[in-house]
Amino acid sequence: MNKMIAFCGLDCEKCDAYVATKNNDQALRKKTAKLWSELNNAPILPEHINCEGCRMDGTKTVFCSTLCIIRKCATDKGFETCGNCMEKNTCPKVAPVWQSNPQAKRNLE
Repeated sequence: MNKMIAFCGLDCEKCDAYVATKNNDQALRKKTAKLWSELNNAPILPEHINCEGCRMDGTKTVFCSTLCIIRKCATDKGFETCGNCMEKNTCPKVAPVWQSNPQAKRNLE
């Protein structure tokens, strides 16, 4: 499986944090921090927008590294992705991602 597909099935290569990191794009970091701060009602700064991919070694955003319940669940169970989990179709953790982005689920099939 493509290592740039996150545990939940989202494509990390399409994530603004990943793109900003790979291109060292300060303008995109600033734009993403502003948007994510508004969406999450949390203080997110441009310097927080660094990520090399959910399943890759290296830097991750605070959300991806410590707050993502999907990533924690899959790693705790030793799964490569949620696609390996027998409970995936009834999982309340990954369901919101798949409802808002059906392609994420297809990426794991």
